Amino acid sequence: MPLRIGGIVTYGPNMRRFPALAIALAATLTWTLTAPPSSGLPIEAVQVSTPSNAALRSFYAQTITWGVCPGRGPAVQCAEITVPLDYARPTGRTIDLALLKVPSTGSSTRSLVVNPGGPGASALDFTEYLGSVIDADVRAVYNIVGFDPRGVGRSAPVECLTGKQTARWYRTDTTPDTAKERATLMARAALISQECVARDRELAQFVGTENTVRDMDIVRSALGETRLNWLGFSYGTLLGALYAQQFPESVGRMVLDGAVDPRLDAMELSRDQSTGFQLAMERFAADCSRRSDCVAPSQKGVLNAINSLLRRLDTASMRTDGSRRLVQAEALTALFFSMYSTKLWPTLRTGLRQAAGGDGTTLQLLAQLANDQVGPNRYSSNIASAFYAIGCWDYPAPPGSPGLQAAAREWSRGVAVPEMARAMSWGNAPCSTWFDHSATKPAAVTSNTTAPILIIGTSFDPATPYKWSQALARQLPTSRLLTYRGDGHTAYGDTNMCIDDITDRFLLTAELPDAGTTCSR
Repeated sequence: MPLRIGGIVTYGPNMRRFPALAIALAATLTWTLTAPPSSGLPIEAVQVSTPSNAALRSFYAQTITWGVCPGRGPAVQCAEITVPLDYARPTGRTIDLALLKVPSTGSSTRSLVVNPGGPGASALDFTEYLGSVIDADVRAVYNIVGFDPRGVGRSAPVECLTGKQTARWYRTDTTPDTAKERATLMARAALISQECVARDRELAQFVGTENTVRDMDIVRSALGETRLNWLGFSYGTLLGALYAQQFPESVGRMVLDGAVDPRLDAMELSRDQSTGFQLAMERFAADCSRRSDCVAPSQKGVLNAINSLLRRLDTASMRTDGSRRLVQAEALTALFFSMYSTKLWPTLRTGLRQAAGGDGTTLQLLAQLANDQVGPNRYSSNIASAFYAIGCWDYPAPPGSPGLQAAAREWSRGVAVPEMARAMSWGNAPCSTWFDHSATKPAAVTSNTTAPILIIGTSFDPATPYKWSQALARQLPTSRLLTYRGDGHTAYGDTNMCIDDITDRFLLTAELPDAGTTCSR
């Protein structure tokens, strides 16, 4: 998923959706999912629950008709289901959600529903890829199913920006130093909300997370499941946790990797993320300094080179081998994005070394990959719109320009890369100017589910800091926290056999690891 600086929620396992392009950038992205001891998964008699609200029963009574997927191979199947746009008026406007299934290799009809993160990330490509690499024992038991959440991808996509407007937004200075720069940033941020309202205000009002959680239960019912088996990464952990709160009796096997703390508002989330990315940059710099191709031979030297580059780009752009020069906003995106996976660190080293010589090509390519950019004003997804339409709706409004400026000043004091901290605060500008917000305020989740829940936290995760996983584990009494001591964002399926074995075993048997279990890289 593309990185959104100042992200309101968080992002899933980004690079796993782009193996070919990532390889072109010298990032090796192979998954190694190792089988746990073989065991069966009991199949209960299907008795799907339905809501007491009669107007919703027709939605719950849907059956899915799977068919071919246009433009995809024969190994997957696609379908749509219908949900109400506004659950308070289920007889009003409806929207269709797009689903993709990788059928089980066994005789089971069980489904594991997956979500890669976001908000605003499509699950269809991710599901197809995940289904091709996940462990054979798990594939024999589960259909792997993903759906584009409302407002995303092929599910009533919300469109707030044209391609040209998106490109301009991604190149906007997100660390404004002058009154003019601050005014420009806030004006362009406000345009996102204005365009969302102008195109389809009603849709923009109902693409928030609270409605997606209700959609999840209709998906469960349409799949013929008594309980929802869920594998959620990053923002997908928030969806899972809120589902456990609202539908506790319908929780099946639930894995939440890279947890979000539901108690935090937009600025609190961004502040914690800012701290996480600063630590990640320090760890990258230390690792880089030990490599022969690094821009400097010491951690301090690497950080000095990064800060010098960002200061230089704040006043003048840099040549690339393309038609557009590298600007500071793109360099910041490249830095943030590269902290999501250590597999990107070699590419970042190359980019920094080239930039020290005046060539911004590789850093710009990293930014384009992060942003789903496939041409000068073309993007392969609508996440630029959906991220804000969902995330800004979900949370109370952040402060306006003076408050963002104050936070930027505070967060950047004494940190490794000050411009990254400033960008984390100013990245909330679109939500400061959003047209409306959910009446539901951030709060700890509560759930009386009896189902076991596996939470996976990575100790140096920059986007979903480890303390968020600890916090969510305390909020969900039936959960168990599995710790990965390593770098990068999320852990399952990222070549750590310990994490994969434990998670696969849980999906097959509902067996949770012992309390305090830690896997190391």
